[in-house]
Amino acid sequence: MPTADPPRPYRVSCAPGLSPWLAQEVEGLGLPVEKTDYTGVATRGTMVDGMRMLLWLRTGYHVLQRFADIRAVDADMLYAETVRLPWERVIPPDGCLTVVSAVDNPTITNSMFPNVKVKDAIVDRLLKIHDRRPDSNSSGDHAVVHLFWKNDQARLSLDFSGPKLSDRGYRREPGKAPLRETTAAAILREAGYDGSRPLVVPMCGSGTLAIEAALIASHRAPGLLRSGYGIQHLLSFDEEAWRDARAEAKRQARKPVGIAPIIATDLDPKAVESARRNATTAGVEHLIEFSTCDFADTPLPEQPGTVILHGEYGLRLGDPEELAPTYRRMGDYLKQQCAGWDGFVFTAREHAGRIGLKAAQRTPFEHGGIDCRLLRFELYAGSTSS
Repeated sequence: MPTADPPRPYRVSCAPGLSPWLAQEVEGLGLPVEKTDYTGVATRGTMVDGMRMLLWLRTGYHVLQRFADIRAVDADMLYAETVRLPWERVIPPDGCLTVVSAVDNPTITNSMFPNVKVKDAIVDRLLKIHDRRPDSNSSGDHAVVHLFWKNDQARLSLDFSGPKLSDRGYRREPGKAPLRETTAAAILREAGYDGSRPLVVPMCGSGTLAIEAALIASHRAPGLLRSGYGIQHLLSFDEEAWRDARAEAKRQARKPVGIAPIIATDLDPKAVESARRNATTAGVEHLIEFSTCDFADTPLPEQPGTVILHGEYGLRLGDPEELAPTYRRMGDYLKQQCAGWDGFVFTAREHAGRIGLKAAQRTPFEHGGIDCRLLRFELYAGSTSS
């Protein structure tokens, strides 16, 4: 067990474009945001801070603790510099190792080659010291080392996450073109959702938006939904600190009292049933009211709140032009039935003009390689289309 827990540099990666919301989350945990870019946030913290990020971050992918920065002009130099590092302090010689990478180096034409060189260097180092070597695989569910290599500068990090943090484990029935969990969390954060006002999610699909909302409203750490992390396979892992971090996260969960209604509907009964089962797996079914109906018939609570529609894009599920009448109906629904509510539509950018309402705000998102927008509408009584 480590005797000290000094602050170290971290990079938390995310889906393209989600770093503004990830930065808000990192700051919310009391950690500094030293730098942001399109796919991540740089911060600094202790090993326990890394554990807290694993448990609480809703918009992140991987929590990477920097192990070493090295100079490498080519693969041979990458191996030579990597084999000199003290991997025996963190990688078990009788465990399993995965190496992943992001590489932009002119000498590399095979993207898997740097992974092999780093893996060989680590294994050779451990074999020399322990006369034993870890197995290697590509599953990422054991010890994971991440290589970022650009030109002649390389950073080697320990991936505390293993599989992506977005793999919460509850979405066993994803449905058609599902919304990614991290994107759903960012949409809810951008919409200002905190559980104090009702949330209505027509066209709920597999239920990701409603389930992420229920987790937020009940202040449940999403990381508690899964048990396996890369950090648990490192020699530097402090099991007692991990138990304490999980126990503290469990203590912070709120009881359902005071959480405003969350209503999720879909026209497809199979989608509603899948969403209900996913919510049960996540432990939040009791916080969501599911029903089967056309989105325009979705019941609204008397107290105004937030309504979010996630429309089909047509890029994978059909002809985009055939969706034009549906988007006009979505605009009519918001204008005619949701006066006084905060109205949002999340969709591909090309559909934004088909809703028939002037958006007060258009927030860019990238989802599944599609250029999307979260459109916010001010739904005053007597709103008119434009």
